[in-house]
Amino acid sequence: MSSNQQDIFNKLVEEVDKIKEPEITSAATPVAVADQVDDSPMGQLLAINTIRIPEVGDVVHGTVIDIASSQILLDLGPVGTGVVIGKEIKDGTRMHNKLRVGDVVSATLTSLENEDGNIELSIREASYEKSWDDLESKRDLQETLGIKILDANKGGLMVELNGITGFLPVSQLSNEHYPRVEDGDKTKILALLKKLVSQELSVRVIDVDRAAEKLIVSEKAAVSDRDRKAISQLKPGDVIEGEVSGVVDFGAFVKFFPPALKDSTNEADRLEGLVHISELAWQLIDDPRKIVKTGDKIGAQIIGIDDTRISLSMKALKKDPWTEIGDKYKVGEIVSGKVDKINPFGAFVYLDENIHGLAHVSEFREVYPDKRIEEVLRSGEAYNWKILSIEPREHRMGLMIVKDGETKEAKKEK
Repeated sequence: MSSNQQDIFNKLVEEVDKIKEPEITSAATPVAVADQVDDSPMGQLLAINTIRIPEVGDVVHGTVIDIASSQILLDLGPVGTGVVIGKEIKDGTRMHNKLRVGDVVSATLTSLENEDGNIELSIREASYEKSWDDLESKRDLQETLGIKILDANKGGLMVELNGITGFLPVSQLSNEHYPRVEDGDKTKILALLKKLVSQELSVRVIDVDRAAEKLIVSEKAAVSDRDRKAISQLKPGDVIEGEVSGVVDFGAFVKFFPPALKDSTNEADRLEGLVHISELAWQLIDDPRKIVKTGDKIGAQIIGIDDTRISLSMKALKKDPWTEIGDKYKVGEIVSGKVDKINPFGAFVYLDENIHGLAHVSEFREVYPDKRIEEVLRSGEAYNWKILSIEPREHRMGLMIVKDGETKEAKKEK
């Protein structure tokens, strides 16, 4: 037995000597030896199986009794005094608030007797596990936490919680901080993300994997409750005034203040909705950027609300040109129209600024059975068409190409 183990044993014996009437609880297991009772201190120690000499790797609890620059001393009760030294002080205390004398902490026993004959402890190892436990609890309870942004990369932001490095993906940023870059340039996105470094954001823990040492947080989840409260004041049919915050291939994002906060100047109070490409205007649109640009002030109508997603329509505030199509066009009429685009199932043709029709490839083959549609038609060119059908409610019109010379006079292009 080493000198330090002997010291631990002697201290345990001293503690047992103080016991006048030991109480044996249900957890205690007395040692019975054929009607023999050992009243010696060691006998009492063995009979009361509540105190044992800890082993390397065990987590013990101790009270801070002294804090120095190079070591921290912990009172481990019957076991004696333990010491935390070196790197363990910096790494262990970094995971929690600064330790004070009298604090009770958990520590992992790393050596029963180090070079100086002391019980050596690691706050870091015990704190590390406790930190993961705490993060799992915060995830399950959906707590909202304040964190400081440490760094940024093209995928998101680096953060730290409980001394553990985590990640806030771009997709989990709130509408307020999401980087709207129209051309998707990653260098521009990174520049916007770097502006958030050193700022404090409210987040929720959404993924914890201690085995993989993965921690993912979300700002979007943290502000969702606030957004839901504001969104609860809205309903489909409401008209909003907002500012285009970003344009992408599938539509335009619009930020606006809800009615109750219309006079607010706080950017965080603004909600964000999406005007899908199909809701920007009544005509067919290939590129939303031809209709709106970032910074445009626009009006839109709310056409749908799904949790925190708001769908908007700009064209809903404009008169539907198809409601009066009967006054302009008739089935069987020959008209002039410009080919907008050609695809495998036909050609889209504009008769005027808003009214378009489809010349299906099957109708084309009736007129030109031996040719491909690309051999006859060119995007941007005007041709004569026969109107085969008109469906105002569905915004559909069927057209057929008319060969040159088959009609003496076509309507002028409107």
